[in-house]
Amino acid sequence: MNDREVADYLLANPEFFVEHAETLATIRLANPHGKAAVSLQERQMEMLRDKNKVLERRLAELLRYGHENDSIASKFNRWTIRVMAERDPYALPRTIASGLRDIFDVPQAALRVWDVAEPYAQADFARHVSEEVRIFAGSLTTPYCGANTGFEAAQWLVPAASTASAAQTADETGTAAAENAHATESIALLALRDPEGGENAPTFGLLVMGSADARRFHDGMATDFLTQIAALASAALSRLLPH
Repeated sequence: MNDREVADYLLANPEFFVEHAETLATIRLANPHGKAAVSLQERQMEMLRDKNKVLERRLAELLRYGHENDSIASKFNRWTIRVMAERDPYALPRTIASGLRDIFDVPQAALRVWDVAEPYAQADFARHVSEEVRIFAGSLTTPYCGANTGFEAAQWLVPAASTASAAQTADETGTAAAENAHATESIALLALRDPEGGENAPTFGLLVMGSADARRFHDGMATDFLTQIAALASAALSRLLPH
């Protein structure tokens, strides 16, 4: 009789150790945590404790994820209120980006909007965007998160701790933008689309978030909240488009 047959017999005859209690008491097993032998009951208790430890770790992880999601949801609610309360269309893009930096502690955030209505054509947020950036934005069906591999849009980013002063020259501003892009290790890119057009709607803008921390935005992170941010920003910024 081999090991498998013995195991099958004991599983098929659970009353064996009830009828042969003296045998159960004499069985000694190796202790996985030391050299001493332990009884079968003690070994079973060790196994149960190990399983409980695994379950406790999983429960702790679930609780941590739950707390993190609650925190993000609270921040999203505060950011939404700030965006909805902004009545000045010209200030709206700045409010969206600064809110992400202030409320979500995103180190860098900026956006561009194109094909805007004539009154906003000369606004800072409507500055020229290359055709390559527009095509890339149009290809995004979900937010891009990952390494900054030299994205042109990274040059738009403004750090949370500093913004370009009105006294800066165009050359100084351009130099600062290049330095910011160089310091951006990870990036998140969110396409802005007509909220009534669905996933296939043409893009009219791109929202960019960045960080000097290469792990802040990575390709394995969940994008549910980023998708919601893109949807709300799109809905708010749609007022800048021709109607």
